Amino acid sequence: MIVEAMKQGYLADAGLIAHGRGEAFDYLLGEKTVPEAELAERVGVAMLLQAEKPVISVNGNTVALVAKEVVELAGILNAKIEINLFYRTVERERIIEGILAENGAEGVLGVGDNACEQIPGLDSERGKVSREGIHAADVVLVPLEDGDRDEALVAMGKKVIAIDLNPLSRTSQKATVSIVDNVTRAIPRMVELAKELKDSNNSELINNFDNKQNLTDITKRIRNGI
Repeated sequence: MIVEAMKQGYLADAGLIAHGRGEAFDYLLGEKTVPEAELAERVGVAMLLQAEKPVISVNGNTVALVAKEVVELAGILNAKIEINLFYRTVERERIIEGILAENGAEGVLGVGDNACEQIPGLDSERGKVSREGIHAADVVLVPLEDGDRDEALVAMGKKVIAIDLNPLSRTSQKATVSIVDNVTRAIPRMVELAKELKDSNNSELINNFDNKQNLTDITKRIRNGI
């Protein structure tokens, strides 16, 4: 699916390298959602449900793997979807927008001139965001993210929920909630959890969560697996 996305022109070749790094960690997790990841997914969904302006940020890898599920999750959460690419071109943005639309998405942000704001302290193309999307969001779900943008978003006062198979990455270390799981398992599971938690009071679940401890626990799990 990743290779096909590259052939279609909306995923940069560097995306294959990033995916391969993630797969290496997935092998060490047994290619399954471990309890620590399940907990982080539950907390992340709870946080998104409580958000006033939730946004799901997507790149080529995410859309190649879970476009349909992202659209479904956004619908349940009443969240906006914003395209954000490291190797940004309008052509890539348009292709991704089309794929999301084919899966039912409406009003996708971050295409062309819509990405008119700049995240403070981030000079790369990935720092360009939509005024009504990521720039205004209080909670952002960022699957397969770059650590520098993760850190910059947190510095802006936003809660960041990251999906990253490497618990030692800057992305995982800087996020508010770090989901160490394969995006192909995490997003579908988050859809199920969003349906389950939608009408619940999840404040206690969020307040009792310790992201650093959860990362420590999952790192130990990986070490013991080795």
